[in-house]
Amino acid sequence: MIFLIKQKFDVTGMTCSACSAHVERTVSNLEGVQTVSVNLLQNSMSVEYDEQALDNNSIIKAVQEAGYNAFVSSGKTPATAITGGAAAAGAIPASNPAEQEIRQMKKRLFVSILFSVPLLYVAMGHMLGLPLHSLLLGPENALSFAFTQFLLVLPIAIVNNKYFLVGFRSLFKRAPNMDSLIAIGSAAALVYGVFAIYRIGYGLGHMDLSLAEHYAKDLYFESAGIILTLITLGKYLEARAKGKTSEAIKRLINLAPQTALVIRDNIESEIPVEEVRVGDILIVKPGGTIPVDGIIVEGNSSVDESALTGESMPVDKKTGDRVTGASINIAGTFKFEALKVGDDTTLAQIIRLVEEAASSKAPISKLADRISSYFVPTVIVIALLATTIWLLRGYPFEFAFSIGIAVLVISCPCALGLATPTAIMVGTGRGAEKGILIKSAEALEIAHQIQTVVLDKTGTITEGKPRVTDLIIDSGVADLEDKELMRLAASLEKSSEHPLAKAIVEEAERLELQLYPVEDFLAIPGRGIEAILNNKKYLAGNLNLMTENKIPIGNLAAKANSLAEEGKTPLFFADQDKILGIIAVADVVKATSKAALDSFAKMGIEAIMLTGDNKKTAEAIRRQLNIDRTIAELMPQDKEREIRNIQESGRKVAMIGDGINDAPALTRADIGIAIGAGTDIAIESADIVLMRSDLLDATAAIQLSKAVVRNIKQNLFWALFYNTLGIPLAAGIFYPLLGWKLSPMFAAAAMSLSSVCVVSNALRLKMFKTENIYQGGMTMQKTMTIEGMSCLHCSGRVERALNALEGVQAVVDLEKKTARITLEREISDELLKNAVTDAGYEVVELR
Repeated sequence: MIFLIKQKFDVTGMTCSACSAHVERTVSNLEGVQTVSVNLLQNSMSVEYDEQALDNNSIIKAVQEAGYNAFVSSGKTPATAITGGAAAAGAIPASNPAEQEIRQMKKRLFVSILFSVPLLYVAMGHMLGLPLHSLLLGPENALSFAFTQFLLVLPIAIVNNKYFLVGFRSLFKRAPNMDSLIAIGSAAALVYGVFAIYRIGYGLGHMDLSLAEHYAKDLYFESAGIILTLITLGKYLEARAKGKTSEAIKRLINLAPQTALVIRDNIESEIPVEEVRVGDILIVKPGGTIPVDGIIVEGNSSVDESALTGESMPVDKKTGDRVTGASINIAGTFKFEALKVGDDTTLAQIIRLVEEAASSKAPISKLADRISSYFVPTVIVIALLATTIWLLRGYPFEFAFSIGIAVLVISCPCALGLATPTAIMVGTGRGAEKGILIKSAEALEIAHQIQTVVLDKTGTITEGKPRVTDLIIDSGVADLEDKELMRLAASLEKSSEHPLAKAIVEEAERLELQLYPVEDFLAIPGRGIEAILNNKKYLAGNLNLMTENKIPIGNLAAKANSLAEEGKTPLFFADQDKILGIIAVADVVKATSKAALDSFAKMGIEAIMLTGDNKKTAEAIRRQLNIDRTIAELMPQDKEREIRNIQESGRKVAMIGDGINDAPALTRADIGIAIGAGTDIAIESADIVLMRSDLLDATAAIQLSKAVVRNIKQNLFWALFYNTLGIPLAAGIFYPLLGWKLSPMFAAAAMSLSSVCVVSNALRLKMFKTENIYQGGMTMQKTMTIEGMSCLHCSGRVERALNALEGVQAVVDLEKKTARITLEREISDELLKNAVTDAGYEVVELR
């Protein structure tokens, strides 16, 4: 029996993709290892292995034998990083490897520049007519001239000894890397310079000034010093840029507070947040940050969850509602019971998902790994061949020697190694900021290939909760007002357990209506209910109930049919003599579903709706949203089968669902997207988790995938193009025809620039913005807060007023007093406000 465990290690000494590929290959060859993934960007390695066949020490030993070092990751877990006590909020732990690397690079760069400037001045200043001391001029002073340069280059070589230690060690282990190229090139220049000093000494000792002068002109100390300095400058800029790629994770970690107010033994005290236990009662005051996940037991408030979900609107919370750690309490004090603490909080899970996605490998990165494994040995061979060929053609040794050094130095395998992980880390971080949690690099890459998106109806396209949508009073009871009919209906439905009844009662509660006492309540299965109210019999239910009680419905029949065609359920209300009216209830379409489905269509993605609902309702929603195809009356297992059928036709499929009853379908799809999910089942089943219940985030996830893959391809193209052009140029291929010969110093500068360009290009993803597409054009989303709406007629008037404007799609939420507006073209805020004001309502805010 195999007992698999997953362990993360920190790996030191890796400098390029050849290093990471060698470490990965070494560990994967160990018996018992199932999977291994090495991340050059984070200097980390994740290994899944059989603990009966292998242990951590054996893995560390294998890495050390490969020429690197490794140790079990001592970095804080997401939860402990969030709650880490000693460090102040926002502080980065002193042990942060990235920060340590930047500090060390900065010191090395300072020393290198300090000695490189005078070295370059002494070596080349006189060629530019700059003054130089007489002790360093002329063939008779050649030895002091050479030895001064040697003394200046020594500190540069010593402070950058890492290149030599790691480079030659890797070379001797038969796994050469980028450091090997730098070490060979700069060491060759240094050795040749020392040889030149001896030759100068020999010339001066034998009164051969021409020999001394000849070698004084070909020292190469300045080449070695400037190469090491420019490489260190490039590495420093690269380290700083790499540090910026993980800023999203840092911001997430810094969201949670360091302390919490807890009540224990009736005493309120402030404790470190890591000491909070499940079951503790905590207090959150206005402006405070909620420390852990829990449920409100006393009080109510408005909570800003934008940091976790990306939703800008505050969410009202009352007793019984759940709250999430890292959310901000806007107004009101409340008490809540801690349900999830430490590693179990939603924030900790988000950080863990982002970190795992950033450290995972996309399929496209395997191409770079394969190239890198052969790259460095090939470059060394090319350098030797180039040097030999130029010597055989009769060129001076110094000429051929500089060609060989230039080839070694200009080659840049690190650009290949950084091309994929930098884009993945920035992309997943940017997604997390927008409430889009991508669980792996593979999911991020596959998402851009999606051809068909399959959507669950309830909770994905619709709100997943029945709401009152229409109220129609029969013309025969003109004296009956809307609120009175709603009051009668809610009084009757109060005792019913039916979901549609609950929607009516909730609407009455929202309108703050006082309900009538009801007697002799009777539920009639498949029909509705009847009860005595104010000594009079009332009926509520479907058309069959009215027919059986001989209640004529008159012209309401046509309106009921029209409502049913729209996917709504008409409920008839009557007293013992006559029909009173209809109240329609429906699981309404979310405000952004239409824009999201139009966005899928614009991207050329087929949309299919799968639902367990009846065909009539499904067809009504299909028509309303222009969905390509719908399949109704399905069980959860049927959805999985339908997805399999689509895949067998050769299409890449994404399934978007709520992550609970859709778990089998989410798992079957090429990409499973759990929408509006914070549930454990959703996180386990899906490849991408959307924190908001907004279908537009699903389109954003696919757009982000396209942007990341495009960025990776740009990076790989640049890295391959640079090396394809740079190596022949350094080898002198263009010299016979065009006279182009690359100095080793310029080669070092170009190599450093290559890596910085790749990382900088990946950082552009931080500016990624979603494109909300509606009917073929770019759109803008706005939210309007409106005062004065008190019933469905009010919200209907506002909706009609806004939709009457050309290029406007508006959905009004009566409960939240808001209108979600989608603009197809530029329309002034003043025009939108006037439309609502003219309808008789007040615009509080538009953003």
